[in-house]
Amino acid sequence: MSATHPIGTAQYLSTRFAFLITGLAMSAWAPLIPFVKARLAIGESTLGLLILCFGVGSLLAMPVTGPLVNRYGCRRVITTTLLLMCVSLVCLAISPGIPGMAINLLIFGMMLGATDVAMNMQAVVVEKASGRAMMSGFHGFYSLGGIFGAVVMSALMWLGLSPFHALLCLTAVLLLMLAYCAKDLLPKNINESTSGEREPFFVLPRGKVLLIGSLCFVAFLAEGAVLDWSAVFLNTLRGIDPVYAGLGFACFSVAMTIGRFTGDKIVNALGGTRVVFWGGLCAASGFLLVVLTPFTPTAFIGFTLVGVGASNIVPVLFTAAGNQTSMPMGLAIAAVVSMGYAGLLAGPAVIGFIAELSSLNVSFGIVALGLLALAMSAKKATHK
Repeated sequence: MSATHPIGTAQYLSTRFAFLITGLAMSAWAPLIPFVKARLAIGESTLGLLILCFGVGSLLAMPVTGPLVNRYGCRRVITTTLLLMCVSLVCLAISPGIPGMAINLLIFGMMLGATDVAMNMQAVVVEKASGRAMMSGFHGFYSLGGIFGAVVMSALMWLGLSPFHALLCLTAVLLLMLAYCAKDLLPKNINESTSGEREPFFVLPRGKVLLIGSLCFVAFLAEGAVLDWSAVFLNTLRGIDPVYAGLGFACFSVAMTIGRFTGDKIVNALGGTRVVFWGGLCAASGFLLVVLTPFTPTAFIGFTLVGVGASNIVPVLFTAAGNQTSMPMGLAIAAVVSMGYAGLLAGPAVIGFIAELSSLNVSFGIVALGLLALAMSAKKATHK
């Protein structure tokens, strides 16, 4: 793929900002959930269905975003989706009634999903132009945004601001960041095709893309398992006080963020194949350590190992999706991101179902086996 204008430091920085803004906006939703539940006076089941609207919106938008980027460019798509994401984010604090909240979460999810595909397409182009690994660092800024978004929102509300006014403050910062970086996002026509033919809006993944997407499904499933089930595991099976049970996810998140900010150097030194192979083995060993040892400290070490191992698997796989030749780059990245997020959204529910039939130990063990299979497929997925 080649761009229609030179790619340099400005485009590198604009890509970082796109990932950071998206991470900040996405994580700002989490502290709002208790307020939404109280304001709408709804139970857990209704809240779960509302949150499902967010995931459905993301999955609806992702498959069609690649062709949109190829027609209109990263700049138009990312700028438009981030602007609409900011508007819908503010509306989350004031949406009237359950139908209004459902529609708003659907739109918010669609904008997040579309931005995710578009910014990863820009990241692939910038990385190719540089001739060195950059994807882990870009995803590191997304993780950093994920940490700071929740912290900033919680801090603003702790200081006495209402959720609406806290979101207004955060959104103002996001819009300033977008205004700064928008001009350096890639313009129209980043598609490598010169035939003039337009890509279809959706095709089923095939060839190596199907393999890469399947491995992304496993990697995101592992992340979702820690996100949704680590605290439950530590509380129910290790007897940790609920107040401290969230430290397992904290260990995972810190390890993943550090791993991604150091990942580009590691990928440049070892190559993507070795990173996926050893990362898969490391993450699998983390889950096995959690399951097979009955001690609390080893559980925290295990979740840390999962974060270290998983940190650079997805960035390397996204790069592989951009480099393969089975499908056009835009369609390939859209398919891989969609399959990955399907693992993040549906995976934890499957884990809960398996745990209901057996135990969380068995569920985590199955995730570990999936990561071992991922490691064994590293060479086939990452070699051109």
